[in-house]
Amino acid sequence: MSDLAPLHPPARPGRAALWMMGAITGFVSMAIAGRAVAPWHDTFEIMTWRSLVGIVTVLFGAWLTGHSREIRARHLGLHTLRNVAHFTGQNLWFAALPLIPLSQLFALEFTYPIIVALAAPVFLDERLSARRLIAAAIGFAGVLIVVEPWQAGGLGVGTLLALGCAFGFAGSALTTKRLTRTAPITEILFWLTVMQCGFGLVLGLADGALAPPNMHSAPWLVLIGLAGLGAHFCLTRALSLAPASVVAPVDFLRLPLIAVVGALFYAEPFAAPVLVGGAIILLANWINLRKTAPSVTIAPQAAVQHDPET
Repeated sequence: MSDLAPLHPPARPGRAALWMMGAITGFVSMAIAGRAVAPWHDTFEIMTWRSLVGIVTVLFGAWLTGHSREIRARHLGLHTLRNVAHFTGQNLWFAALPLIPLSQLFALEFTYPIIVALAAPVFLDERLSARRLIAAAIGFAGVLIVVEPWQAGGLGVGTLLALGCAFGFAGSALTTKRLTRTAPITEILFWLTVMQCGFGLVLGLADGALAPPNMHSAPWLVLIGLAGLGAHFCLTRALSLAPASVVAPVDFLRLPLIAVVGALFYAEPFAAPVLVGGAIILLANWINLRKTAPSVTIAPQAAVQHDPET
């Protein structure tokens, strides 16, 4: 056998994009449910109950599929870093959810792929091509058109919270990609739910009270747990199949979908800037996902990373 081999498994952007469609469905469902439970629960309580649903789901799914042995106490430092970043971003996201239109929240959240694309060469040893820089710039221009920060009140509390969540999600995406090189998805999802349940309990009890689910909020909390976990499963699968700087921009497709949801269910304005900005964002996705000739990186066999599919 040759002592030279690819450092990373070959990217599969087409399959990664299909998994991202599942992630998009989960994230949109979570936004609808998150608004529904806002009158009864703060963000820490939402995260606690969501994570409890996730723990039960992960353990049952692992037992049902015979993957229970994949749940191991490995890479705990990286798991902790990932979950601190995601927990921070998700709480800021839930806090912004009732304050600004859904399309604006999602548009501001979508600054995170730009952060990922710029940081991936440093944290993931991925090549930052001119094409991806151009795509990131075009996508960011589309986000600005949707958000219209130059308008009065464009940078209120809700928009600042949404911008903050983008940095948390970028950190989560980068560390998730690192984990997918050596850790199976069952392990990643288990520590996601367990750690974030712990974070939520500690912070939720900081004010001396943890509101339990009620007859109105319980079904929505279950939906948040299932949709969030399903979205993370799909996102993790996508990140195991293609570079983070390729996977993340596909999530831009959430923007036109959530704009329609906001208009139909919450009477939020579906203005021309949303259509124009959404079209520009889709153009950025197309540029970023265009097939290019793959570059070959070689390294000693001992350095070959684990392929999560095997």
